[in-house]
Amino acid sequence: MITRIDRLGVALPPPFDPDPDGAAAVQELMGGRFGEMSTFMNYTFQSFNFRGRQAARPFYDLIANIAAEEFGHIEVVAAAINTMLTDPAQVDAQAPDATLAKYKGVGASHHFLAGGKGALPADSRQIPWSGDYVFSSGDLVEDLTHNFFLETGARNGKLKVYQMVEHPAARALTGYLLVRGGVHQVAYARALENLTGVNMMKAFPAPRIPTDKIPECQPHIKKGLHRILYRFSTTDYHEIAAVFNGPHPETGEDLIVEDGPPEGALAHDLPPQTDVFAPDYAPEDIAEIAQKLRKAAGFDEPTGKVADE
Repeated sequence: MITRIDRLGVALPPPFDPDPDGAAAVQELMGGRFGEMSTFMNYTFQSFNFRGRQAARPFYDLIANIAAEEFGHIEVVAAAINTMLTDPAQVDAQAPDATLAKYKGVGASHHFLAGGKGALPADSRQIPWSGDYVFSSGDLVEDLTHNFFLETGARNGKLKVYQMVEHPAARALTGYLLVRGGVHQVAYARALENLTGVNMMKAFPAPRIPTDKIPECQPHIKKGLHRILYRFSTTDYHEIAAVFNGPHPETGEDLIVEDGPPEGALAHDLPPQTDVFAPDYAPEDIAEIAQKLRKAAGFDEPTGKVADE
């Protein structure tokens, strides 16, 4: 199974204008009850604990495969938060100067005092994510119903963050997650309809704001991302196609399972932020050591790729 591919689902803008208050709000999409850590861990534990896996393989494949994509959603939320916390204009901001004074009372203090201007496993109140948010009852219908409700609550949260935070990174993030979360919502609705005969799609979407009304969603819809469920494995999860099929509840287009994962977008190489010692008080020293180690191993240049070399 492929989980982390060092690619983001959506291209984010490079850091240009810090928005600590906005970053604090986006944390809700990371560590809130309906955040991406919750969707990821709910589906992960449900797949770990799944009984009768072979006999009920289409439903196991669905839950486990969606869990794989949710890991990538955690990464892209973190990337958006980090982008909004980064000040690319910062130069020579080093102790013992009062380099953090401008952040006092702004945003989430833990971003600066404990997180190196980085995302944290917490919600918008700086309360850490809790394992109590994981629901894994063992009853398949109950778990799938919970998952549909979880995706519905997540959609609600993304819409509220979209309306609260105007930073381009937050808007790009929420536009993408609304489309991809909608796919998962449809997937669980289809699973429940197949199991129980109840048409959950009649309640879709909630709140009733069509995704195509949101400008940042439209490019992803044009690519068909609203109706594609990617298969995040080269060898497993073939049977998700037995569940994820039929018409899309909003557009009537056919739902598609596509062997993936998608190519994704390269992340930006975020500049050092020496006011919080990230990655160090003197990042040039770390860069020099890394270059010596690289050359000793036979590499002249860094081998990885980033959006801005």
